[in-house]
Amino acid sequence: MKGESAAICSTFFIFMNMENTFKNIDDYILLFPINVQKRFIGLRKAIHSQVPNLEEYISYQMPAFKYKGKPLVYFAGYKKHIGFYPGAEGIKNFEKDFEERNYKFSKGAVQFPIDEDIPLDLVNKIVAFRITEIEQKKS
Repeated sequence: MKGESAAICSTFFIFMNMENTFKNIDDYILLFPINVQKRFIGLRKAIHSQVPNLEEYISYQMPAFKYKGKPLVYFAGYKKHIGFYPGAEGIKNFEKDFEERNYKFSKGAVQFPIDEDIPLDLVNKIVAFRITEIEQKKS
């Protein structure tokens, strides 16, 4: 575990000093150790499973997804967690779930521990909620 933590710290340091060096989500994922890459890949697949043809891009130096031209969700890797950013309403609607699962969260983000599996069931619910939110705003 110590070697793994050192690798995460080293990768995090490299990430923080490589602003604008990655052009897409694949490049971003490759900045991290294999165990974190696998979590990112699973998270990315879960996001795409909700709706085909999501636009991927980098925004705020994070992997991001658009649905019908509107920001859907973002994610980012940090030393001790993976930040998931579904917007303020995406957080507010799932606060109870975060509390039950002991996840730290703020007004616009939830933190998934970097050494644990990402709760893809919860991610799927959040993404579905955001899709519905975007659809309703278009009406």
